[in-house]
Amino acid sequence: MHIAILTFEGYNELDSLIALGVLNRIKTDGWRVTIATPSPKVTSMNGVTIEQMSTLEEACSADAVIVGSGIATREVVEDPAIMNVLRHLDPSRWLIAAQCSGALVLAKLGLLNDIPACTDLVTKPWVVAAGVEVLNQPFYAKGNIATAGGCLASHYLAAWIVARLEGRDAAESALHYVAPVGEKREYVERAWRNIAPYLPAPAPALV
Repeated sequence: MHIAILTFEGYNELDSLIALGVLNRIKTDGWRVTIATPSPKVTSMNGVTIEQMSTLEEACSADAVIVGSGIATREVVEDPAIMNVLRHLDPSRWLIAAQCSGALVLAKLGLLNDIPACTDLVTKPWVVAAGVEVLNQPFYAKGNIATAGGCLASHYLAAWIVARLEGRDAAESALHYVAPVGEKREYVERAWRNIAPYLPAPAPALV
């Protein structure tokens, strides 16, 4: 199972790396989480340089993709080389999520037609201008597409992906691990209130 976090020049560390940390709490065989970049190295908005773990082309065949956020997302959506690769993302086959300004990427790819989105307050006008309704909430999902708004909502995206791929218990365990000591139950319950309404209904038990 491969989960790729698309991470571009000027990326926001909280958006890409919190998701990376939560997703890597899953230790099952074959579970792999990578930072997917358009170049061998990218530098964050605060000067943190990280190396490529997978390419954008590899990400487009992953089981789940998170489109990360950053200060240069408007430049990303104007880059034909990047967008032509990302047009291979197919929500009928994979889970596709976007963090903050990553929603603008999904909007420009035409993946949010008739689907409202969550994003950060800075990006909101650009997403609205792209024809997408922006919700005043931290997380929303429909089918195989999810969006989150606000840096500290990134664990919601990660937990949604874990729940979809490995089940609720695995998602709650991952959230419990990263939650603050003394607040773990409250933290997990709050996260689950945001995520659970957008998960597929469990299959009825066989009788």
